[in-house]
Amino acid sequence: MTARARAEAVIIGRDEQDTEALDLDRWSALARDVLADEGYGGELGLTFVDEQAMTALNAEHMGYDQPTDVLAFPLDDEPDAELLGDVVVCPAVARLNADGRDAELDDELALLVVHGVLHVVGHDHAEPEEKRVMQERERHHLGRSHLP
Repeated sequence: MTARARAEAVIIGRDEQDTEALDLDRWSALARDVLADEGYGGELGLTFVDEQAMTALNAEHMGYDQPTDVLAFPLDDEPDAELLGDVVVCPAVARLNADGRDAELDDELALLVVHGVLHVVGHDHAEPEEKRVMQERERHHLGRSHLP
């Protein structure tokens, strides 16, 4: 059975930071909902980390010695595997982004979770058409999410 044939994805959520209070169940449910709506099952890690941990990950994997808001690590070029990959979010950077746009932290976290999950299932934004499609999928998922 392929991962796409599964009824529901399994989200392994972890909160490894203490900068922002998080509802891990809420963000895991959003990630699970995005995967289901995109037609994917399988296991996805969703981890929230502090700026120090995110800086280390960003330096190691992307070559930037600074924190970023979200990183996605698909485990395979074909996201039909049992193990889909990992999404790592830094709430401290998300807070800075939200404050800079006069937005709510929850709205920023929702966008980052959706964005990361979409990367894991194969979306990208390197080219203009890819970016358009990815932003359309983000709006779709954020519009249908059950966030207050």
